[in-house]
Amino acid sequence: MFSEEKKSKNYGSIFLYCFFCFVLIVEVARFAKPYYNLQNLMETEAVVEEGFLALEDSEKLPCRLLSRPSVSVPSQDQQKLSQAVTQDTRTRPPNSYCVKFQSFITMAKQVKENGGKYESRPFSVGGYNWTFIIYPNSDIPSGSGGYISLYLRIDNSTLITNPKDVYADITFLAYKGSTDKYQSYQETDAQRFHLFRQQWGQITFLPIAYFENPGYGYSFDGGSVVFGVDINIVKPFENWEVFSNEQNIRDPIFEWRLTKFSTLFKDSYTSGSFSSGGRNWALKLYPNGVGNATGNSLSLYLLSESNDKGYVEAKLRVIDQIQSNHFDKKVAAWPNATENGWGFDRFLPFADIKNTSKGYLVNDTLKLEVQIFSFSKTDFFSHQSSVFFPISYGDSI
Repeated sequence: MFSEEKKSKNYGSIFLYCFFCFVLIVEVARFAKPYYNLQNLMETEAVVEEGFLALEDSEKLPCRLLSRPSVSVPSQDQQKLSQAVTQDTRTRPPNSYCVKFQSFITMAKQVKENGGKYESRPFSVGGYNWTFIIYPNSDIPSGSGGYISLYLRIDNSTLITNPKDVYADITFLAYKGSTDKYQSYQETDAQRFHLFRQQWGQITFLPIAYFENPGYGYSFDGGSVVFGVDINIVKPFENWEVFSNEQNIRDPIFEWRLTKFSTLFKDSYTSGSFSSGGRNWALKLYPNGVGNATGNSLSLYLLSESNDKGYVEAKLRVIDQIQSNHFDKKVAAWPNATENGWGFDRFLPFADIKNTSKGYLVNDTLKLEVQIFSFSKTDFFSHQSSVFFPISYGDSI
């Protein structure tokens, strides 16, 4: 009896032990499943990346895309280019200078003892001497990380002989043998070089691994690589104009006396030339009116003798020879297209002129006056041999 009871207790212990082991196995499997899925995902991505590499190396990349959407270079800090830099590909070679290294890896080792950079021999573009500088190693210069750095330096001796700012559009290029094209990086703004800023460049041009690993296409013929640069000198303007307004007018008032007014028979009369504000002017009168004022109003205009066509502020006036209650109209405008002057077709009605109480016409004499307050002017300048001087004045066309 005692033996039977002991066996029953042993079976219970075994059952309980097996139950806990089963629970443990289930929990381990549950926690291990995400890791298994992650491994599968990583292996799948690796296969996709290898597929893109194979496509590009075989020159069959979809849509002729030259950049890999998911491919990254191990141990490289992929820094995005600033919005001021544009990337492109082209078949046209560099237009200014080109450097070919028969072995990029060998060159990179050799320049480590030379400040970590390779400097081209000086070359001339746009009347200035330049040097193309290439940094092929990591973290040289500081901040480049695992990227090639390309720089351009202007020779300060050419700046000393011609001391002025030099503006240039710069494009750096690298040849990709697998596509027979150049990868280009261009700054959207022209760069300014002068005595105190002789060098400019792209610190993160392309990853160094692109030139060390032939699979990327930049290294060809056993390790050769090619870098190039476009330098397009942007010449500053040499001619310009300055628009302003002359307000302190010398001799601003001119008076014109017309005698025997009732006997005037011509369509128009022009006063003699007079000087005001350094310009020559004249008054033009239509005694019987002009245009829609013909037969009912006096027409009066201010003209520029030098054919200036700027903005003028002035007053045209008929003198009251009795009570000094003069009649005037202010003009503030660009010249009238018909008369090429400033004034009015309907300046003063004939009825007012004939009205003796107004005092405009006395002893058959009419007195006209103009007062010039301001006029616009445009000064034209030219830049020759760093000397600025005005060529001409006025708003002439």
